[in-house]
Amino acid sequence: MLLNLLDCRRLLLQGASLGVVALAGLMPIAAQAQDAANPSVAADSAAEPDERPSAAEIIVTGSRINTSGFTAPTPTTVIGSEQIAANAQPNIFTTISQLPSLQGSSGTQVNTFSTSSGAQGLSSFSLRGVGTIRTLTLLDGQRVVGANVTGVPDISLFPQLLTQRVDVVNGGASASYGSDAVGGVVNFVTDTRFKGIKGNIQGGITNYGDDEQAVAQLAFGTAFAEDRLRVIGNVEYSHEGGVGGGEWGIGLANGRDWFKQTTLINRGVLNDGSPQFLLRDFAQSTTFTKYGLITAGPLQGIAFDAAGNPFQFQYGSNGVPDKNAAGTITGCFPGFCLGGDLTGNVDAGRSLKSRIDRYNGYGRIGFEFTPGSEVYATFNYGRVKTQNQPVNGQNRPGLTIQCSNPYLPASIATACTNAGITSFRFGTSNASLGNTQVHTDREQVRAVIGAKGAAEIGGTEWTYDTYYEHGVNNTRIDVDNILLSNRFNNAMDAVLDNGVIVCRNPVARANGCVPLNIFGDKASEAARNYIMPEAGPYQRTRQTQDVASINFSGSPVELWAGPLSVAFGGEWRREHYRVTADPYGAGFANTPAGGDYPADPLLIPGGNNWYAGNYKNGNGTYTVKEAYLEVDVPILNSDSTGKLNVNAAGRVTDYSTSGTVWAWKVGGTWELPVDGLRVRGVMSRDVRAPNLSELFAAPVTTTLPNFFDPFTNSNVLAIQNTPSATRR
Repeated sequence: MLLNLLDCRRLLLQGASLGVVALAGLMPIAAQAQDAANPSVAADSAAEPDERPSAAEIIVTGSRINTSGFTAPTPTTVIGSEQIAANAQPNIFTTISQLPSLQGSSGTQVNTFSTSSGAQGLSSFSLRGVGTIRTLTLLDGQRVVGANVTGVPDISLFPQLLTQRVDVVNGGASASYGSDAVGGVVNFVTDTRFKGIKGNIQGGITNYGDDEQAVAQLAFGTAFAEDRLRVIGNVEYSHEGGVGGGEWGIGLANGRDWFKQTTLINRGVLNDGSPQFLLRDFAQSTTFTKYGLITAGPLQGIAFDAAGNPFQFQYGSNGVPDKNAAGTITGCFPGFCLGGDLTGNVDAGRSLKSRIDRYNGYGRIGFEFTPGSEVYATFNYGRVKTQNQPVNGQNRPGLTIQCSNPYLPASIATACTNAGITSFRFGTSNASLGNTQVHTDREQVRAVIGAKGAAEIGGTEWTYDTYYEHGVNNTRIDVDNILLSNRFNNAMDAVLDNGVIVCRNPVARANGCVPLNIFGDKASEAARNYIMPEAGPYQRTRQTQDVASINFSGSPVELWAGPLSVAFGGEWRREHYRVTADPYGAGFANTPAGGDYPADPLLIPGGNNWYAGNYKNGNGTYTVKEAYLEVDVPILNSDSTGKLNVNAAGRVTDYSTSGTVWAWKVGGTWELPVDGLRVRGVMSRDVRAPNLSELFAAPVTTTLPNFFDPFTNSNVLAIQNTPSATRR
């Protein structure tokens, strides 16, 4: 059965819905006080029960109030370890992202078309569809260093087997947790008191024989000194083989017949009562083909096969469409035809899913110096290696070919003479050059020291939690098999010189230019090596994060309807990054040429010389200082009126880059005297400060092959991504 793109989307959404149904416990509930010493699932039979109270008895993600019986006004979904284990996914992200509120989160299937994002293999949440940079993700209530310069952490590096539960706060929480909590908060709570050993080994493969998956996980925990000294650990390895994008023609995506070269077509008609834009299957470009197409003039429609022989290109399924005197193709849409021989097809060769190898480890040691009070240290290490293919070939429409080109078949040279032309317009996918490969290697190290517990001060028991975190993330991006645009332009412009084929430009010849046969699959190895040197584009990014935080919570006053609960605290945070790139992409002034990147007068000193992946140098730092106060006031508490509490919080934040910002929330919960009926509401002002990429990153020019802009009816060959365009 053939499925179009919309059918596929519907089935995928149905599958996501079924996944949520399978997680029977995933329904929104109020975040209530929970006993951290009572995990939702036990370890295997080797694990020992633990009756000793934990250092932090109560954890409420939806609020900073840690008081028994407190109910937060912000709706919260709690996912226990039973549901996580039952879903049996190699990446805990896949399980959690099945929640309706997390639809639109970014997993391993995204960014496979990109050379520049560095987000391949990165799993990050987007609550309520507001974006990953507007969703705050925490590990045990603590911030985690970002996995790229947007500041978004990689969920797949969290300790999966030691995750006791995941709290998803569906609503703004900036007043309680600070910047980025616009859509809400996702907090992973680990089982810090786990004793025993448990493991998991699983594997699988699709019925298409690809995306093979293997997972090996091991967690352990033990205690010493009468259970006061506790050590837990978690190690994991996972492999995902990925899904290739297939080859040219109809047989795409490893036999997935629903991937049918669908594209968005602009009809160009605005007032006939029909949609202006249409999704159409089996679309192919009219501006290039696999091995070359003459796109304008009297020879328009002549294409070349792998051997370089000319043939009449079939634009559409009904044969060769008519052309008017201006060379406009009729019977097709601007830039595309439907059907035909599909040698100029859309999206062929793009990876549907990246290949991923993931390694991570987690360790924690804690010592209870008094009952309920603990000092601890944690350590995380993770590494993710990915490989993806953003496109088949390297599309180059709009080229000008001279009729004197010695590689041109004699029949076409004669046709040029007969037509009275000396050149023609030409487009090619450069299939003979092979496919671009993007390799991303991301390594992360994170360490935390902290203390938490309870102490009685002035007759009131106060809980406290303080920690210092230092995290480092190093990302390496290398792009293989990609051309230098100016070298390509000079290599394809070949001439005969005393019977020898050479590059036309004498400056190019003097600097090692090797002529390129652009017709068919006949490029020489020397020409390939010249236009696509072994040392390709690269980017090296180092990010660091330092956080110091302290929080207090207690109930110092007894009111008419119950205790007045208060939470307050402060946080200091420093974010820094530095990125370096190759000289051909970044420019010789920033990274002097030499070594693997020798100086070349054909190249632009300012950079942007690669077909794609023109990375830039950059660096930046900002600091954040903030303080908050949250109160919960009981208003009613009787059998006749029920229980009514009003919750309010405020946070003042000073950013080194933008000054002072205020965030606040006001809400309440009313448990009516009718069993099972609760009324809840909250209003908040939430903030997100610009991240490092938005504040300090240099512009990146990235070529997006065959990206059609339906508003201009044209192929967009490069998009300038500037920080100012994303500061919102």
